[in-house]
Amino acid sequence: MNIIVCLKQVPGTNDVRLDPETGSLIREGVPSIINPEDRNALEKALLLREEHGGNVVVISMGPPQAEVALRDALAIGADEAILLCDKAFAGADTLATSFTLGSAIKKLGHFDLVLCGTKTLDGNTGQVGPQLAELLDLPQITYARRVEIQGEILKAERVFEEGYELMETRLPALVTVTREINEPRIPSIDQIMQSYREKEVKTWGAAYLGLYEHSVGLDGSATKMSKIYKPEFGKGKVEFIEGSMEDMAQGLLAKLKERNLI
Repeated sequence: MNIIVCLKQVPGTNDVRLDPETGSLIREGVPSIINPEDRNALEKALLLREEHGGNVVVISMGPPQAEVALRDALAIGADEAILLCDKAFAGADTLATSFTLGSAIKKLGHFDLVLCGTKTLDGNTGQVGPQLAELLDLPQITYARRVEIQGEILKAERVFEEGYELMETRLPALVTVTREINEPRIPSIDQIMQSYREKEVKTWGAAYLGLYEHSVGLDGSATKMSKIYKPEFGKGKVEFIEGSMEDMAQGLLAKLKERNLI
């Protein structure tokens, strides 16, 4: 079974900056991690490989430093890693991102299953998986918290706010998973060192994929950022009420009434 997992490197901190021209996150110098739900997708791919055999390929689109996330994926157990890295890819919205990822998956050739996290910490749109399925003309199951494969049939438990539903589809297919599906494994120091010493991360650019610059990145994005509003955070005034417990309670009550809060 050949499984492709789409990973994204996301900021590992809330202290992020935005490019005032493009509205994109400035990732240089920001500590980053593999998007948590993408780690769940990778873990599920590895479990399926252990059960059915095959190959797990991880793909990520991002700047050169995204190679670190792919090295981590190799340390965890992925067989191959591909970084889609090109200045032409910068500033992509979810549609342009899906188009680039889809082009890379087509370049890889035969596959049985594509796994993605449901959404990412930085964008939180949940759009890339479904858009990728449409571009690849694949049946899709989203928000899966359980996945199993029986022959050519994939069965999944899809969760939503009011419960869950059981679904099945024929392979090949695309599935987006939630964090409920498993507990991702943690690589050892030896596995991490081996991923840097012995394993390769292939880098593919727009020319290698046969893509024109106007079809990817900011130029290929259907959505444009017109203006960015940065929230202003300030310290609020702190007022202390002193006295006995009864005095403090009465004082607090008076303040709340004064502000029409009760």
